[in-house]
Amino acid sequence: MQALRAELIKLKRSLSWTVVTLLPLIMVLSGAVNTLMAGEQPDDGWHTMWLRSAVFYGLFPLAVGIGILASLVWRSEHQGGNWNALMSGPTSTWRIVTAKAASLGLLTAGMQVLLLGSVVAVGKLVFGLPGMPPAEYLGITALIAVACLPVAVLQSGLSMLFRSFAVPIAVAFTGAGLAVVLLLAEIPGVVWVFPYALIGRSTQLGTGTFADSGDISAVDVLTVLGASGLLTFALLAVSVAWLERKDL
Repeated sequence: MQALRAELIKLKRSLSWTVVTLLPLIMVLSGAVNTLMAGEQPDDGWHTMWLRSAVFYGLFPLAVGIGILASLVWRSEHQGGNWNALMSGPTSTWRIVTAKAASLGLLTAGMQVLLLGSVVAVGKLVFGLPGMPPAEYLGITALIAVACLPVAVLQSGLSMLFRSFAVPIAVAFTGAGLAVVLLLAEIPGVVWVFPYALIGRSTQLGTGTFADSGDISAVDVLTVLGASGLLTFALLAVSVAWLERKDL
């Protein structure tokens, strides 16, 4: 807990909060602007709002956003003598890697909450949609946050490995592009083991886009949870092993 608390203290003055706040808001506003420029109204209410905001967000911007956040989280460790100070301290490599990944996971979860909040705000203020979004979107929001964990751990590991700020972000962009290809190809099974495709698939749940049927089944939910858990622990183990080897 002390390692995580230290990471959260570092985040207080970080530029990460700018990414967390602006990225989901921009995605929702861009969907709303496109709708307004076409002279339309969301023909299916909240479902249309969510579809136009979340699907594209999950294909490219979300993965790249996580890449930027990971680079920001590790940026201070690669400056000056901070890396030597980190490695010579009493904190174990497992705690260092886990704390960094956990802080990044909290940031990505915050992005999903703000995405849903932005959808509600724009839907009410711009389009005057009645009521509130269906409760299922709360569950989807939580599921997306869980699906982001493997990408968060992977990008955290890359930002730990590379001193360059841009290289991990470039990897995230490339991974997101490959994920789009996999989602379009609808190759069974591959989507669930490729972290970038997993978050894309999770944002499509219930939308009827790509390979999604439009219904959210228990199998879909359990598959996302299971794949996310296995990938997260596997990538954490790889990151810890690499850091211990480098430290030696």
